[in-house]
Amino acid sequence: MERFLEPRTLARVKDLPLIARTVAEGFLHGIQSSHQRGIGVEFSQYRAYEPGDEPARIDWKLFARSDRYFVREAERESEIAVWFVLDCSRSMSMKSADGAWSKFEYAKHLLATLSYIAQRQGDMVGLLAAGGGQQAFLPLASGERHWHRLLRQLARLEAKGQFPDPTTLKSALRPLHPPGLVVMVSDFFEAAEELTECARQASTPRNEITAIQLLCRDEREFPWRGPVRFEDLESNETVLVSGRDARATYLDQLHAHQQRLNQSLGRHAITLETFDVDQPMDEAMYHFMLRRQNKAG
Repeated sequence: MERFLEPRTLARVKDLPLIARTVAEGFLHGIQSSHQRGIGVEFSQYRAYEPGDEPARIDWKLFARSDRYFVREAERESEIAVWFVLDCSRSMSMKSADGAWSKFEYAKHLLATLSYIAQRQGDMVGLLAAGGGQQAFLPLASGERHWHRLLRQLARLEAKGQFPDPTTLKSALRPLHPPGLVVMVSDFFEAAEELTECARQASTPRNEITAIQLLCRDEREFPWRGPVRFEDLESNETVLVSGRDARATYLDQLHAHQQRLNQSLGRHAITLETFDVDQPMDEAMYHFMLRRQNKAG
């Protein structure tokens, strides 16, 4: 199951906090502070290394000065809820002709990494995944054992069919309201309206919703020049076009779609992040986490 964790990505982002902006901005003043082991949000103090502590938490610079092992303790707010919503429709199986990952495989690695960071912080994580008649729901809980349950859910999921109508998910969306963070992962093409409506239903003044859009290089650049046949992965409809003639029109429509998507999500105060699945995940994740950290600060 740990195949969903890419070592290079984890090495770059594991010590960056995944904190909900609403928490950082002070919506949760009534929550009591607590000491929890993990990367935390604000550094509090050092303590001596104890057997069982993760080597990654050792401050190696301090070790070099003192020749003793110390780990960093953090004081952070009590646990928050981090929900992951995954689009499992067949359009997520798209990948570039020379791409290593489909959007769906990339999404699984992305959620595995983000959920790992959240559970290390001591936060609760949950999963809602839907598409093609399948629906996976993992309620909120914390701890490594629960995280492994989330990984098993991810391993069983397939990209097939269409994303369901939001009314079908209405009862499943209700638990997404606790204070914290909701991360929605999709390509936001076929199911853009449905996912936007799901986000609207999940949105409250006490949580933050971040939409992560996955695109591949072929979608972004439209590299074809000669005759090319396209197939809609969800409807199976096909169309034969001249790549050279269609490129300008396609790119214009893609730009218009992105503008509408930004406006639609923006009306509900939802941040849109776009990842290229053909670019190294560690780079995309690192800058994503830094942007979140800067906003929280």
